[in-house]
Amino acid sequence: MGVKKTLMLCISCMLVIVMAGCGSNNANSGGNSAAPSGDSTAAPEATASATDAPKELTKIKVALDWTPNTNHTGLYAAKELGYYAEEGLDVEIVQPGAAGADTMVTSGEAAFGISAQEALTLARLQDVPIVSIAAIIQHNTSGFAAPKDRNIKTPKDFEGKTYGGWGSPAEEAAMKAIMDPEGGDVKKVKLVNIGEADFFTAVKRDIDFAWIFYAWTGIEAELRGEPVDMLYLKDYAPQLDYYTPVLTTSEKEIAEHPELVKAFLAATTKGYQYAIDKPEEAAAILSKAVPDLDPKLVLASQKWLSPKYKDDAARWGEQKAEVWKNYADWMYGLKLLDKPLDAASAFTNDYLPQGQ
Repeated sequence: MGVKKTLMLCISCMLVIVMAGCGSNNANSGGNSAAPSGDSTAAPEATASATDAPKELTKIKVALDWTPNTNHTGLYAAKELGYYAEEGLDVEIVQPGAAGADTMVTSGEAAFGISAQEALTLARLQDVPIVSIAAIIQHNTSGFAAPKDRNIKTPKDFEGKTYGGWGSPAEEAAMKAIMDPEGGDVKKVKLVNIGEADFFTAVKRDIDFAWIFYAWTGIEAELRGEPVDMLYLKDYAPQLDYYTPVLTTSEKEIAEHPELVKAFLAATTKGYQYAIDKPEEAAAILSKAVPDLDPKLVLASQKWLSPKYKDDAARWGEQKAEVWKNYADWMYGLKLLDKPLDAASAFTNDYLPQGQ
């Protein structure tokens, strides 16, 4: 669950997305329907039998943003505990492949997906009809991390150090945003591209710090006995307290199947609430569903992350216009966007359950 991979996918998928607007709608693929079809001229006995039969579930796909991790636990809990079935849904959780989740959603290959505000900001400005329908985590849990022996305690301490990233202008911009208020100079930081190397390999080899999500890589560092100093972006620059990750769907899905969107979010909300209330049990569900994951890491990560799903929001999934606007305005001011974002069109709270 590295920031590098997430943002690389965000940027690289955009070229594919703009060409992918005409796929089949996933909610109706394969002839599945929320209600079973039948012959209206059937005899009363046959009608009664059909009424007693189990309701046919609507098959849909949800595309993850990356390999399964605790960002996704609510989805697995909703599936395992039958919340999706209760809403008439048969949900398949899939990994994104080379195209990426955003492309799968906009093409109709998946009804829903997981993305990030950064990706949707770029997509919306290219007129890609994808919409955020829920914030999975209420505040940005990413930041710059360094082994404790590098003595990086404040953003100013980045000076004279080597940062390992992937060569995006957004990296230096984020670094500058948190260094400037501390009197630091981003030009005194050496920036290198570490390619596919993971955090633990890179900091032992040729860098001092990198951009990570603490809920996974930071927790793994603790379990390895290699704790890090973590400088969260949101603590230094309010415009960088954006939503990552988010749940998405297409404008077409909303227009053609609004009740399906509501049903999906009703069940998903219950799944994340379960993970909030019962992190140990939720971790066990994720580990069972994805046995390749380290169960100790899953449990520790889940305990850390569960309170942060909803945090200070009125309800799980709630999004604020100012969060979308602040980030996009910041990017536009740096000339990293070609035009301002219409924030109101990029997200919606309308399909979240009421009265959580």
